[in-house]
Amino acid sequence: MKQISLYILALFIVMMTGCTKKTENYYMNEAAKALSDNNFPAAISAYDNLVNDYPKSPKAPFALFQTATFYQNKQIKQENLTDAQSFEKAVQRFRNLFDKYPNDKLASRALFMSGFIQANDLKQYSQASATFNLFLQKYPENELVTSVKEELNNMGLSPAEIIQREQNSKNDDSTKQ
Repeated sequence: MKQISLYILALFIVMMTGCTKKTENYYMNEAAKALSDNNFPAAISAYDNLVNDYPKSPKAPFALFQTATFYQNKQIKQENLTDAQSFEKAVQRFRNLFDKYPNDKLASRALFMSGFIQANDLKQYSQASATFNLFLQKYPENELVTSVKEELNNMGLSPAEIIQREQNSKNDDSTKQ
């Protein structure tokens, strides 16, 4: 009987030490190590674990922002994603950051990036307009407001069309004087 009790105690100790929850810093260190090895999938996994295990952590928005940036820059070649799929994942993660952490310092930038990718990379103009208008509603005093208004004004135009529009505007201004 004593042997069974010792066996159960030993099993319990093994189970408890194996179930120890990893810390936020553990995940951040894992991500940093993965990044130093250019292992973006491992970094994403570490950041995702941090967000899932510690959703109230002040590090969670940063983790979401980082993973969105990896997808935006198409650094996740191992997943065999098309460019469009990678951009979609970036939009999803940027928007997730805004939705979960709207008061975080990265939230406005994440919402901007979501709209920017929708407009410029995915050519999803109606979604981008909705995202940019939400930005203007939520962050009317933000430093990116001018950029958001420019994006809305120039959405769908080629660089040549934007330059032509600006030249026409300058010409109109000079004839009014």
